[in-house]
Amino acid sequence: MDLNIAVLPGDGIGPEVIAESVKLLKVIGENYGHSFQLRNGIIGGIAVDKFGVSLPKETLEMCKNSDAVLFGAVGGPKWDDPQAKVRATDGILELRKGLSLFANLRPVKVALPLIDSTPLKSSIVKDVDLLVVRELTGGLYFGQPKKQWRTSSGRQAVDTMSYSEEEIERIVRMGFELARSRFKKLTSVDKANVLESSRLWRQIVTEISTSYPDVEVKHAYIDACTMQLIQRPGDFDVLVTSNMFGDILTDEASVLAGSLGMLPSASLAGLPSGQTFGLYEPIHGTAPDIEGKNIANPIATILSTAMMLRYSFNLASEAKAVEDAVEKTLLEGYRTPDIWTEGDEKVGTEEMGNLVMQKLKK
Repeated sequence: MDLNIAVLPGDGIGPEVIAESVKLLKVIGENYGHSFQLRNGIIGGIAVDKFGVSLPKETLEMCKNSDAVLFGAVGGPKWDDPQAKVRATDGILELRKGLSLFANLRPVKVALPLIDSTPLKSSIVKDVDLLVVRELTGGLYFGQPKKQWRTSSGRQAVDTMSYSEEEIERIVRMGFELARSRFKKLTSVDKANVLESSRLWRQIVTEISTSYPDVEVKHAYIDACTMQLIQRPGDFDVLVTSNMFGDILTDEASVLAGSLGMLPSASLAGLPSGQTFGLYEPIHGTAPDIEGKNIANPIATILSTAMMLRYSFNLASEAKAVEDAVEKTLLEGYRTPDIWTEGDEKVGTEEMGNLVMQKLKK
């Protein structure tokens, strides 16, 4: 099988963790007889410095002509000036919109070897196996107007949280379909007691639920849900929510898995069917404080690559082999610093990647 993958390392630790997935794809290709054609593109802060834009047109076109996109991370203090007209993080937002990637899937499953690596009791996290389905191209991050201005009484700013029926319906239906294929429980997360857009969201969820009588549906306010996610995470199956709420919930959920460095994600243009175009990335950021130190955790990126194999290339066996290799590596006690505890074997980014690769070769 010949497959074209756009590789966008980005900024900070992005290139370091992406390098491990590139090595992984080479091993998968050799083991299973696939040919992965990798083309590198520029995005984020490095693109701002070189071209004055966070997403060059050439990068977007390259992604559109690929079968999938492997993405690192963008941004950093160098490009965080609030008054800057171009921000490094604009690149990923523009890419999601330009590729029509309306759904972000973020699975949270606690690896048994890491059950004691979280700040929560093992009895709380041991049964965690949930999936956050986040709407990705609407809501507060994209709504207009979005601006800052000065008046006679001082500075003001506005962001707009806007959702159409179509935007809500397509992400909610995906949430129901995924819940139906899992444990048949769906929690819709909103702020319908305050926000008009959330009231529309809840109405549409209620209407669509009649088509899925086999799926148990619950509604939760975002503030209450953040508490319940820590108190009773094992109660959740699929959570479907808006752009900003999903962003917040999944960073919180990383505590359940032990680290942001453990959580993969897939941004998709349709229901995951094995042939769905998608962008695959770890949920962590650029972590500029550890850039270049060879201590970043590559597991989230490696698991994102497994999601790519499964959702975009219909290579379920290969994806499972990657996931098994990660689990075996963790079972042997190897840890990057973010998940390390006393008694574990501490390793760096490259060594962790190499260890996973060795399990794959076996």
